[in-house]
Amino acid sequence: MRFVIALTAAALAACASQPVNRAPEPPLKTVAAVDLERYLGTWYEIARYPNSFQKACEAVTATYTMRTDGLIGVRNECGAIDGARARVAEGRARVADAATNAKLKVSFFGPFWGDYWIVDLDEDYSRAIVGEPSGRYLWVLAREPDADAAERADIAATLESLGYATAPLHWTRH
Repeated sequence: MRFVIALTAAALAACASQPVNRAPEPPLKTVAAVDLERYLGTWYEIARYPNSFQKACEAVTATYTMRTDGLIGVRNECGAIDGARARVAEGRARVADAATNAKLKVSFFGPFWGDYWIVDLDEDYSRAIVGEPSGRYLWVLAREPDADAAERADIAATLESLGYATAPLHWTRH
């Protein structure tokens, strides 16, 4: 439960913050369009900005499913590595920009919603970069659990082109 509360608190704090780990210019933009049916499924976290609600989390996955009420089901799992306890957070997401489907609002606790912006997405939906306007939170997701050195370099170059600092990145172990 603490994991879910911390995740919600962090998402709310992000809404009121100035950019932290990305340059304020250019303003954060999303991709032009997201096909939600293709986006659904399981993603592996490749990298993230460190945050309090994912402390000691490795082997992280995010699974998105379409719910019968029209919302998107969100299941985040933090795997058990090096003696850490496995944790699961269940939430829901709603489209905040129907013109692109690239801006979502995500909630893990009650009426509190945080920004989830898809700011980069490979054409084949094999990799996505998710952020939010404050620059405090960032996740690099992929359909496969590991990224080799060349892919990490490509991720870093993409992040830099989007104005993100790469030094704070935590590369997730699977």
